[in-house]
Amino acid sequence: METVNNFINGQQSESHSARLAAVYNPATGEQIRQVVMSSAAETAEAISIADKAFPAWSKTSPLKRARVLFKFKELLEQNIEKLARIISQEHGKVYSDAVGEVTRGLEVVEFACGIPHLQKGEHSANVGTGVDSHSLMQPLGVCVGITPFNFPAMVPMWMFPIALATGNTFVLKPSEKDPSASIFIAELLQQAGLPNGVFNVVNGDKEAVDSLLTAERVQAVSFVGSTPIAEYIYTTASNHGKRCQALGGAKNHCVLMPDADMDMAASAILGAAYGAAGERCMALSVAVVVGDETGDRLVNQLNEQISHMRVGPGITEGNENDMGPVISAAHREKIIQYIDSAEEQGAKIAVDGRGFQVESFESGYFLGPTLIDHVSPDMTVYQEEIFGPVLSVVRVKNYQQAVELVNEHEYGNGSAIFTRDGDTARQFGEEVLAGMVGINVPIPVPMAFHSFGGWKRSIFGPLNMHGSDGVRFYTRMKTITSRWPTGIREEAQESRFTMPTM
Repeated sequence: METVNNFINGQQSESHSARLAAVYNPATGEQIRQVVMSSAAETAEAISIADKAFPAWSKTSPLKRARVLFKFKELLEQNIEKLARIISQEHGKVYSDAVGEVTRGLEVVEFACGIPHLQKGEHSANVGTGVDSHSLMQPLGVCVGITPFNFPAMVPMWMFPIALATGNTFVLKPSEKDPSASIFIAELLQQAGLPNGVFNVVNGDKEAVDSLLTAERVQAVSFVGSTPIAEYIYTTASNHGKRCQALGGAKNHCVLMPDADMDMAASAILGAAYGAAGERCMALSVAVVVGDETGDRLVNQLNEQISHMRVGPGITEGNENDMGPVISAAHREKIIQYIDSAEEQGAKIAVDGRGFQVESFESGYFLGPTLIDHVSPDMTVYQEEIFGPVLSVVRVKNYQQAVELVNEHEYGNGSAIFTRDGDTARQFGEEVLAGMVGINVPIPVPMAFHSFGGWKRSIFGPLNMHGSDGVRFYTRMKTITSRWPTGIREEAQESRFTMPTM
């Protein structure tokens, strides 16, 4: 059985931990690998290696750091198909979606390649008589990324390219459910010329995570996952003196107005709800429809389109499927319990994905796309993040009720509206309490040169990921105020005890 080990100090490092976790192919339900569960001591070793590598890497010029990332970008492009296959095999998402994931991560690498410009400070001459001020954006030290199973390549690439570009060293703790992508990425970075110890991968569970959160030499922690864990990560890291950005759960709503282009909206909602089996933090899980007629039209169109969806393994020899399995048997059961609760609480199951099986893949973790109509805000299926191929339809009477519904939810990650009316769209963009907003765009994930992050209990910490916030997160500002003697002896001045005003 192949074992996924750690990657420390420029090479794969065989673990001495006796604890191993199984890695499954979700399409078949078969164990395909095992991954080490690192001890606290092994995690501390990775931190120590990263700490020793920091002085030299931080003093490497931004231009040279950018050249390493340019080479890494080239290697990613050459190996995108191989990386996508690794992702699809361990996560279950369809191959084209895995390619799309790597492509979006690659965009952050491209952004980070501009670090010679992005990390420039500011300069002001003559802020006082003969006095100048300038600022430096300096790296922090050892930074940590703790990432989820749903994007084993993209989410790490939201973090480490900017951290490395700004002169930090990095320790990545990927999900134990699909760890191989991180090792492959680490090997590409090494091929790109990254010095030993600058980027390290530690596999493990809570023991490794807690070691990373409490280690004195770790300066910053980035996390993406569920809200309860995000809150724990943020609280623990902050209590140990680290800066932290922890992105949590979501319940992304779209508001469907009666004047919307229904064909376009239905297709967009379909893809956003069921792509990657709904295992996206930006998946649309609630459609808030204004008016019963609008609701009936949407449900009828979605019902028809769902009937033509191809559900099956992520890697196929013929026509590619639209949706793969969910990550595990336990997660599939949890999703089914949500659907059961909706039915028990009075919702209508318009399309039922329970009991779905794929021929020749009966042991896979498959669940059919599920559409639930007449959902109300007091239902569990509405209140909680499901993280599966389940779309709830909530019916309201008017636009104002729709916005109030969205804004009252505890999560505020992303939201969208479908309308032809510019005034309504503009009003929605200003009023909705969400960090990322789409206007006739179902999944409004910002490009790499903008920042990704939600509001409310979808994020803990003041700075979002990638874009300008990412650069600020991985650097700290130092302002230097200087005055130099003019060469002409000045008359002695008395000491001043008032606030200097220059």
